[in-house]
Amino acid sequence: MAQTATAAQVKEKRIKKFQIYRWDPEKPDVKPHLQTYEVDLNACGPMVLDALIKIKNEMDPSLTFRRSCREGICGSCAMNIGGTNTLACLCNIDTNIGKATKIYPLPHMYVIKDLVPDMNNFYQQYRSIQPYLQRKNDDVKKFGEKQNLQSVEDRKKLDGLYECILCACCSTSCPSYWWNSDRYLGPAVLMQAYRWVIDSRDEETEKRLDRLRDPFSVYRCHTIMNCTKTCPKHLNPGRAIGELKKLLSGWSKKGNPEMSGQA
Repeated sequence: MAQTATAAQVKEKRIKKFQIYRWDPEKPDVKPHLQTYEVDLNACGPMVLDALIKIKNEMDPSLTFRRSCREGICGSCAMNIGGTNTLACLCNIDTNIGKATKIYPLPHMYVIKDLVPDMNNFYQQYRSIQPYLQRKNDDVKKFGEKQNLQSVEDRKKLDGLYECILCACCSTSCPSYWWNSDRYLGPAVLMQAYRWVIDSRDEETEKRLDRLRDPFSVYRCHTIMNCTKTCPKHLNPGRAIGELKKLLSGWSKKGNPEMSGQA
């Protein structure tokens, strides 16, 4: 007796095209180009990262991209999808099968291979703001011997700041960062600079601010808010930079009553 075909077996395929940026430094004769892959959405997970993993596992093992947690926490899979910087693991596949999805590495960064950008400059800038608590010299000996307590109100000021995962989506969406990334720190790093400046437990606020008192580190920001629009964690780097400018100008003192991640 012939077996009846299951619904999954007779379900019509939904073929989606992905045009992915390809470049291999070991193949100097092959110029950067878009390569098209076809994926059946019925046999693929809902996120762009699912499609990329399927392509790499089943079609082209040479395709290169970063990924790790698949939960929007590590920031590894940041890339430009459909014209927007975002995380592939949080980006739903556009189910319009008549329109190809174009995927590029983060813009205006040196490309190591395919969708993998060189993040060294970005991380060096993050390191330059000294992202850790700093205490006065007389407290050094006591470090580790007592807790650095913080009130509920002071802890709340860090909401919308500490959640940054350093994916660089915001910085690479900023035209000022594109042209001045050698001296302008960019939205992500400046938001973290502000996070440590306003931390009530930190005692080196003035030194932190002094390191930013030059024409480029902060003031290349022109508040076009690309950073806030593209942040995959829905944070507000533009507002944080604005608050940092107030502190640098002396318009406001350390601390901000409300620093929400919402625009």
